[in-house]
Amino acid sequence: MKASERILKLKPSPTMAVTAKAGQLKAQGFDVIGFGSGEPDFDTPQHIKDAAIRAIEEGKTKYTPAGGLPELKRAISDKFRRDNNLNYELSQITVNCGAKHSIYNIIQSLINDGDEVIIPAPYWVSYPAMVELAGGIPVIINADMDTDFKITPQMIKENITRRTKAIIFNSPSNPTGAGYTRKEMEAIGEILEGTDITIISDDIYESIVYDGFEFVNFANISETLKRQTLTVNGVSKAYAMTGWRIGYVAGDEAFIKKLETFQSQSTSNPTSISQWASIEALTGDQTVVGKMVEAFDRRRKLIISGLNDIPGMTCYNPVGTFYAFPDITEIYKFSGWKKICDKYDDEFNSSILATYLLEEARSAVVPGIGFGNDKYFRMSFATSDENIIEGLKRIKEAVEKLV
Repeated sequence: MKASERILKLKPSPTMAVTAKAGQLKAQGFDVIGFGSGEPDFDTPQHIKDAAIRAIEEGKTKYTPAGGLPELKRAISDKFRRDNNLNYELSQITVNCGAKHSIYNIIQSLINDGDEVIIPAPYWVSYPAMVELAGGIPVIINADMDTDFKITPQMIKENITRRTKAIIFNSPSNPTGAGYTRKEMEAIGEILEGTDITIISDDIYESIVYDGFEFVNFANISETLKRQTLTVNGVSKAYAMTGWRIGYVAGDEAFIKKLETFQSQSTSNPTSISQWASIEALTGDQTVVGKMVEAFDRRRKLIISGLNDIPGMTCYNPVGTFYAFPDITEIYKFSGWKKICDKYDDEFNSSILATYLLEEARSAVVPGIGFGNDKYFRMSFATSDENIIEGLKRIKEAVEKLV
């Protein structure tokens, strides 16, 4: 059976690949500490699970409208008013099978062959692939740790062409944890405002922020920018509901209708039971979010301090998310590095180091090349304090063998 050209060009998600490989080693009896998966290690709060159980018991297990339950859209609309000071009517909101699915639907419904989509790097691994699957061209703008992984208005301006259709913006960012201030957003907004460029704002880490960082969406800056912005969010990260697969989009009413048409011909509605659970997540006890963020903050301090204590590593202190993204370029200069490169024979240094750490330190990290930069790797600190301490100990010992 011959596969399509588009699927032959598509590479597996590196985050999923690392998690799968770590899982295989665990199944073989190895003690592996996983820093790969981008999901909270906490259980879904009980009141949310109870809402799902009630939905099952009450027979709420049938099809819903393709774009989601009206009750869930109302809860999302109320969430935008409560948390973001944004007003969206139910007709301006659609519900999808996770925020990843939301972004995929947007790109498929927005991008024509040859359209360009600006993507700041380091980026979440799936952005470029999604654009390419739609026949679009990813235009990557690179930022580094010396600029806190943030691009400037001038960099955007220099990359806008007559083919520019959209920009994907993720703040706080996966994989770096960097976040743009209101002033920085306003400056970028001046470049984009009034153009035909659609802003796809991936806000999935909105609630996971530290040190008083203020989350801002382009839709908060002006009405014009709000009309240009498609806001993506979901319940996965904030409420430890990754497997429930509920995301949503808010924006221009006419385009939201097109998204629902697209979804009606692909997945149809998101799971009915998950939708009822998400209503409870958005309208119920919100203190559960703060408690998880407190734990993430403690772990953030633990992992950043530990990474900066490892020879050859320097790590940016993230203002949001639950990821650390250390610079590992000094390790490539160590005397033992060439021997490791010869052993693993890989094209990318970050992939070689990730393989080495998995085999030598039984610690799973994600190579930075998957996020667009071979100088780094990503570690999720959405795991226990004990795992972080032990994992850092193992990684430090493995790296010291290369010095």
